[in-house]
Amino acid sequence: MLNIGWFSTGRDEAARQLLQAVQDKSYSGDVNGKISFVFSNREPGESKESDLFFELVRSYNIPLVCFSHKKFKTAKEEEDLGIKKEWRSKYDREVHKKIKPFAPDLCVLAGYMLIVSEELCQKYDMINLHPAPPGGPTGSWQEVIWALIQNKAETTGAMMHLVTPELDKGPPVAYCTFPIRGKPFDTYWREIKGQPTEEIKKKQGENNRLFKLIRQYELAREFPLIILTLQALSRGEVSIKDRRVIDTKGKSISGYDLSGKVDEEVKKN
Repeated sequence: MLNIGWFSTGRDEAARQLLQAVQDKSYSGDVNGKISFVFSNREPGESKESDLFFELVRSYNIPLVCFSHKKFKTAKEEEDLGIKKEWRSKYDREVHKKIKPFAPDLCVLAGYMLIVSEELCQKYDMINLHPAPPGGPTGSWQEVIWALIQNKAETTGAMMHLVTPELDKGPPVAYCTFPIRGKPFDTYWREIKGQPTEEIKKKQGENNRLFKLIRQYELAREFPLIILTLQALSRGEVSIKDRRVIDTKGKSISGYDLSGKVDEEVKKN
């Protein structure tokens, strides 16, 4: 059984829904694993949304580890007398001390709003969702979609990748792709034909219909991809070894293609 550490800031309803979805799959046996602890970089009382998330964690009787990065950062700044130092590495050393007793096989970043330091990346196999397939644009989901429009892309997707200090550059563990041409996308591509992307951003921003449609399709695939990735890892269909992703034969691969399975889950919903 896969021993999972769950990292989340718990900042919104989606964080609760994802935890609930993975717990349900764990209970049903679809994911042969167990969340052994939940870590949050917020503490009770810092946010109403996070407090709701903490209540959900406790309802599952999952050990909850809270350590406020804001309080830690402020304390370090005072301690250093205003001298700017790398507080994140120091923070993650403390995080490591707190989670070490749980000995997780895998840590999942599920709406965790901090960049993980190199030290913590090296101590654990950590995976994170990025809203683009391998080789796709980097950055936030907004930046990804604007890049797709700018490049007149034909496909996009999402991936679960190993966390490294270099943002969004870790080796892909699993991914899915889908077309953004054909029905219903072509109508909206025609609407912006010949318009510079910067002009679209300025006049319409995220209300642009193509932008919203791409986001809708990508968002519908996030939960299925996360769950199916955990399912594949827990069943040994794909593994992580020495910072490499390998198949059942021990061969290094550039990610496990779950596009078909993800599409099936999307159709069910």
